Amino acid sequence: MKPLDLNRSLVEDRLRFIERSIESLRRFRDLSLDEFNADPDFFRIAYYDLYTALEACLDIGAHILSRKPGLAPKTYRDIPLLLAEQKILPRRFAEEKFAAMAGYRNRLSHFYHRLSAAEILEILKTGLDDFEEFGRHIRKILLSADKTPG
Repeated sequence: MKPLDLNRSLVEDRLRFIERSIESLRRFRDLSLDEFNADPDFFRIAYYDLYTALEACLDIGAHILSRKPGLAPKTYRDIPLLLAEQKILPRRFAEEKFAAMAGYRNRLSHFYHRLSAAEILEILKTGLDDFEEFGRHIRKILLSADKTPG
């Protein structure tokens, strides 16, 4: 497979942003719902960090796809599926995890007024590893680009 001509600085910047967001979100993982609700700032911080981490993942995916002629996602949910189709992400991860993340980004954007603390806290308890897995797959792409003679 021909290496992608990625803007390495952009990708690495977004990966670092995701890592910082996830680190911020980890502080809430072990809280009970009552503890999470005890401070109104917790919900706002978690919402912001979750939303921007999702945006950064999708930015990376869109950037990668922009380097492949003819691949223009119509929706955010198309990004993971096209990345799997191009064998940039494993199909199972793209379809089962990253597509759900993209769909949740839309929920955060358009249905923010319907989100509950319980819903956000559940994602923090069960979904942060998906961001780390995404980062590992993207870092493999960067490493493979480093090893390609050019």
